[in-house]
Amino acid sequence: MALAELGHQVIGLDIDRTRVDRLNRGDSPVYEDDLPEMLNRNLDAGRLRFTTNYAEAVPGREIVFLCTGTPSLSDGEADLRQVRAAAASIGANLEPGTSVVIVNKSTMPVGTAELVAGIVAEHAPSGARFAVVSNPEFLREGRVLHDILHPDRIVLGGDAEARATVAALYEPLGAPILQTDHRSAELIKYAANAFLATKISFINDIARLCERLGADVTVVAAGIGADERIGPRFLHAGIGFGGSCFPKDVGALSRMAEGAGLHPGLLRSVLEINREAQRRFVTKADELLGGLDGKHIGVWGLSFKEGTDDLRDSPAVAVVEMLVERGAIVRAHDPAALVNAAARLPGIDLCQDPYAAAEGADAIALCTPWPEYATVDFAQVRRVMRGDLVLDGRNMLDPALLENAGLRYVGIGRGTSAVSDPIPQTLSVQ
Repeated sequence: MALAELGHQVIGLDIDRTRVDRLNRGDSPVYEDDLPEMLNRNLDAGRLRFTTNYAEAVPGREIVFLCTGTPSLSDGEADLRQVRAAAASIGANLEPGTSVVIVNKSTMPVGTAELVAGIVAEHAPSGARFAVVSNPEFLREGRVLHDILHPDRIVLGGDAEARATVAALYEPLGAPILQTDHRSAELIKYAANAFLATKISFINDIARLCERLGADVTVVAAGIGADERIGPRFLHAGIGFGGSCFPKDVGALSRMAEGAGLHPGLLRSVLEINREAQRRFVTKADELLGGLDGKHIGVWGLSFKEGTDDLRDSPAVAVVEMLVERGAIVRAHDPAALVNAAARLPGIDLCQDPYAAAEGADAIALCTPWPEYATVDFAQVRRVMRGDLVLDGRNMLDPALLENAGLRYVGIGRGTSAVSDPIPQTLSVQ
């Protein structure tokens, strides 16, 4: 879609006929800011269309992007069945006498470029020429279109001629382009996601220490994040990371390390600390309420992060399931994910606004940092609740504001005091 926005003729292919029909009607199946407008703009301009037919999508194309899913197997290894199937179909639909660059866009284990090249060669007709380029994406759900059109960097792995073809496609974006070999390009994506996940697990481990020692992790994070060698991003303590990338990619990188004869202790700890963050959150609710059996809990936020309706590996969903296992009665709200939640969490009372989720609740558990939760009328929340406990699983609420409304605020790693002095916008070092 973004390539069509740049003026290219684009055909999107998916094996899901329902999804393709929706896209051709201009009905986006994905929750993403500005996506419906861009979709319809490019459909109307004739630059974009969708099909389920490889014979329609592949022949005559200069560049073919391979963007299939690579979900995790039970042992954490990446499942490449979709990649293999797509590579075979691409190869079978290449034309003799033509030259095509096949771009591996999905997050694929190191060595997959060679795998794809072998599969394509096996199925391609005689005389069809192709090259494979590894071009991992670095996109954030909720900001996908922005990140495609304004990338921090572009990574290309492959032979020089094929890389040059893809580099020319991205040239209008004005981003730095790192050109390297296949295997380095493939590992860059896994290493980047694993590093960001490590920052999150690190600050969550520090949050546990803050609770024991009476410190405030939000202040600690501000202090260490002010160091330009560290930076403030991904230093927000909470109930952990989720989604379709971080858990899967850390697990896959760990399996790759094991396969190489190494012992990825750090990566294993990152995943364990992340799982523990959700367990600790539910345990804290249990302790503060004197048990969860029969307690009414209002949950704010179900998607794995704000700005998306994606529930895959959502920490919020894990929290809801643990609450229910312990006998709690859950009412939940999310600004975007209620349709997906109806299928994922049958039996949970899904509410259209946060006040309805709070009605009659013994406690509220804020699990996803949607910005609208910071601006609710907490006096009204207190009036509709049965209890007074608010568990802030993302440290995004103002403790003083809640306490002034008669609510009992408990955050993550906030020490013995719920209300800290405000963090200054500028930090000075004596």
